[in-house]
Amino acid sequence: MAPHHDLIEAARTQTGLDDFGDDSFREGLERLVRSLHAEARLHTAGQETLRGLIVNLLAQRLQVEDWYRRHPEIDDEPVERPLIGLGLPRTGSTALSFLLAEDPGARSLSRWEAEKPCPPPSTVSGSDARIERSRAVVEREKREEKRRRALVPASATGPTECLSLLALDFKSQMFQGLALVPSYSSWLLHEADLTSAYRYERRVLKLLQWGRPPRPWRLKSPAHLLFLDHLDRAFPDARFVMTHRDPTEVIVSAADLCAEITRRYSDDVDPHYLGALNVEHWSVGMERALAFRDRDTGGRFHDIDFRAMQSDPIGEVRRLYAWLGEPVTEAFETGMDRWWQENAARREPNVHPEPAAFGIDPDRVRPLFAGYTARAARWTAR
Repeated sequence: MAPHHDLIEAARTQTGLDDFGDDSFREGLERLVRSLHAEARLHTAGQETLRGLIVNLLAQRLQVEDWYRRHPEIDDEPVERPLIGLGLPRTGSTALSFLLAEDPGARSLSRWEAEKPCPPPSTVSGSDARIERSRAVVEREKREEKRRRALVPASATGPTECLSLLALDFKSQMFQGLALVPSYSSWLLHEADLTSAYRYERRVLKLLQWGRPPRPWRLKSPAHLLFLDHLDRAFPDARFVMTHRDPTEVIVSAADLCAEITRRYSDDVDPHYLGALNVEHWSVGMERALAFRDRDTGGRFHDIDFRAMQSDPIGEVRRLYAWLGEPVTEAFETGMDRWWQENAARREPNVHPEPAAFGIDPDRVRPLFAGYTARAARWTAR
């Protein structure tokens, strides 16, 4: 992996631009590059792919700042009361995000926008080449990475997590999902302040909606559990929908997904490390989320149980919208029903390795989440 300053220069050369805006991204970039170089054990193709990813993120940041320089009015765009999905991974939050994306009165973060937010969509006439490029990538992934795609649904125009936008500030769980970067992961969990990353996400959301009538955002990432205090500084009026499932059922699945992805970039993947990483991050994340909820006096959380979501997805969305005080229109319900039926027909059963393959002992994991499971049972009882 090239030194971080070489990657910065590569992005400047690629774009012909020089202004990255605030310097908040630099510490995360430096730590990430050092960790990739010293710890990730990338093969040659993995090194080239992740180098390209980092240069692209830097280039996108340069372009975002260039659009703001030329159109400072973008900063006047309102981002009001976004609904943000969170919860442990593998709890049905992705399916929920796809259902919510069917609401014509709301706005989700599409995969193609997250991958390349510039130029702002409103400035593109006719078809947008970014959508076709993203579709081609998704189709290739479906052919070449069938198990990963079975684990997580994907669509070029469908919703994606906020991780790519947080990555523009180089403070994102996205990177530890791509490679073994233990020193970066430890810094992210224990030392990093993601306030600047969430403020940069807000900056990009303004750019994406600029030139179009504002609609409320529907955003999502399990990783928000770990950083709710930081998120709250950037989105103080956000509301949250939290999905719930037995933690012992999801930790192995989360580690398994990480292993599937990191094998794309390295021939030396350590499953036990990934097991320990997921146990630590999600147990700490849940402790932080519970503390945040204990301080919440505004009733900003709505809860959905995984089993209820599986048995009556549209009913659960109706209950969510009743809590939001917003209507479920006929077009919205029709879109949800279509998406659920089409994806249920294509959904393939997944068999995960035994927990021991990741060094996970469910009897030791369960006590780490005891406080959470007791509260989740109350939150989802009806």
